[in-house]
Amino acid sequence: MTGPYLNPHQTRDREPNDYENILGDGIERAYAAGAHEPPAICAQLNDNGVPAPGGAAWTPELFEREMKRLGA
Repeated sequence: MTGPYLNPHQTRDREPNDYENILGDGIERAYAAGAHEPPAICAQLNDNGVPAPGGAAWTPELFEREMKRLGA
């Protein structure tokens, strides 16, 4: 038997919804473009038209609140 491993979906209790998939894709694109801090990630999310809660523009504060809400 091999050692322990991490299954990235082991703590998930449901499939991600459309919003979570769009946001996740946007964050991945931001990282790929070199954005690694909340202000740069937010700029990329806004530039790429990723919807923020309530239709607002992404800000670092909103991004951090949303990540906490989503359990990230």
